[in-house]
Amino acid sequence: MATTDVTIRGAGIFGLSIAWACARRGAKVRVIDPAGVGTGASGGIVGALAPHTPERWEVKKQFQFESLHSASSMWAEVAALSGRDPGYARCGRIQPLADEQAVSFAQARAIEAETLWQGHYSWQIKPASDYEGYCPPPATGLVVHDTLSARIHPRKAVEALAVALTKLGVEIVRDGVETGALVIATGVAGLQELSVQFQAEVGNGQKGQAALLAFDGRDLPQLYAEYLHIIPHSDGTTAIGSTSERYYDDPTTTDDLLDDIIARARRICPRLADAPVLERWAGLRPRSRHRAPMLGPHPTRPGVFIANGGFKIGFGMAPKVGDVMADLILAGHDTIPDEFRVEASLPS
Repeated sequence: MATTDVTIRGAGIFGLSIAWACARRGAKVRVIDPAGVGTGASGGIVGALAPHTPERWEVKKQFQFESLHSASSMWAEVAALSGRDPGYARCGRIQPLADEQAVSFAQARAIEAETLWQGHYSWQIKPASDYEGYCPPPATGLVVHDTLSARIHPRKAVEALAVALTKLGVEIVRDGVETGALVIATGVAGLQELSVQFQAEVGNGQKGQAALLAFDGRDLPQLYAEYLHIIPHSDGTTAIGSTSERYYDDPTTTDDLLDDIIARARRICPRLADAPVLERWAGLRPRSRHRAPMLGPHPTRPGVFIANGGFKIGFGMAPKVGDVMADLILAGHDTIPDEFRVEASLPS
């Protein structure tokens, strides 16, 4: 087997995105995952690529903004090279404004968005009647429609990215020799290994449950209401989710918590009232101790790097994560924010 410049353990969205960034810069890359591509949290069905609110700006929000801004070009290249649809579209997102205080906050954020989103995107206050039947009008009759939010179909996206990587000469195998720099992007398992090593909780797996319904809303924006994401996909399905459970008996099964989400989604969005449920999904998502991604050199293993902890925002962060990790691994150029460094999630 040929020597590689970079070996990546883990074929989830972080591992594959780092492989993409490294391979596009000419590196020889091997991805190893005994379970295969996207078998963990990255094989989910929701795919809400939504920004933080444009206010109280800080490093994490700026990092996410830059990543969301670059996502369209990355996924367009992936689609063209793989010949597969990753389900990406910058569809925007609407959020009902429940009361006058919410309207006041939205007005202030609209002003902030003009500067913070650099004129590319907007945070608009619009009549809820523009989305009649999709979003029931709140008491104010108003919604926020941001134009930065996008959607992706996680499972289809990692499959398309894997195909594109093979076209670039990247090996994706279930077992193999680790040569060159090593990146550990193994999600929950990687967090558990660090927790054992440091004898303290570095991170954990939080269970999420979601459902896929047979409703074709591909031309609609995503809807966020009552802490619930409703994401119309490009294949004519609509995803709803998700729960966030730190305590659970079985990470792979769905239960009455998902039943409740389905019922709430049907109430929130009348067009889903009679839509059949096509799939129920459950899985574990890696959450670092500080919720932010963990990126950078391994604290005790020279030549080894960590990319983990993309809790809920992994796909949105992935394009930028790939770039900063490729900069570090291939050129020694370190632009990782302090808040994202591995040390930030380790016990003091």
